[in-house]
Amino acid sequence: MAIRVVIADDQEMVRTGFRMILESQPDIEVVADVVDGEAALAAVAEHHPDVLLLDIRMPKLDGLEVTRRLSAHNGPRIVIVTTFDLDEYVHAALHGGASGFLLKDASPAMLVEAVRAAAVGDSLVSPAITVRLLREMAPRTAAAAARRPAEPLTERERDVVRCLARGLTNAEIAAELFVSLSTVKTHLANVQAKLDARNRVEIAAWAWESGLAAGAA
Repeated sequence: MAIRVVIADDQEMVRTGFRMILESQPDIEVVADVVDGEAALAAVAEHHPDVLLLDIRMPKLDGLEVTRRLSAHNGPRIVIVTTFDLDEYVHAALHGGASGFLLKDASPAMLVEAVRAAAVGDSLVSPAITVRLLREMAPRTAAAAARRPAEPLTERERDVVRCLARGLTNAEIAAELFVSLSTVKTHLANVQAKLDARNRVEIAAWAWESGLAAGAA
């Protein structure tokens, strides 16, 4: 079945461009595109999409509030697409439960892969966003305030998390650590459970906040 997508952005050119890119793929269907946060919530309620592409700055309800509300009710996977004007906005969205982050000038291929990754519960985060945002925001959160894992991470799990914090994909992590893709996924699943994290983006944020990723960039 096709991945059902809703696009929410107050710029018509952005919505039109995203729709054209996504609808050119045989496995993706854009079921609605809307201009503000309230319309995004209404479209999600009506169409039950798998993925919501969401701008941060929108009229009525901004993307942060939309993310918070939908995450609290097990809504669709959310991919934030931003001009990266304010790092604090993206950081807040990350902690609110967003599954991925892209810059608006990301390549069409990256947009498509972000939607596909989100649909299966994975994440695709622009490496520039991962490293720049999380590295810059982490010092504002004391390491002591970072969540403590339910069980200590193994050394291999720590290696995987360090790679993740640099913005590497699962395939890139596997290649760097000379392990299989399934092994990487297993390690990440274990880490996610130990941290009670909603997704890999939260794992990356924890890596920077806890200091584990300090030498990863």
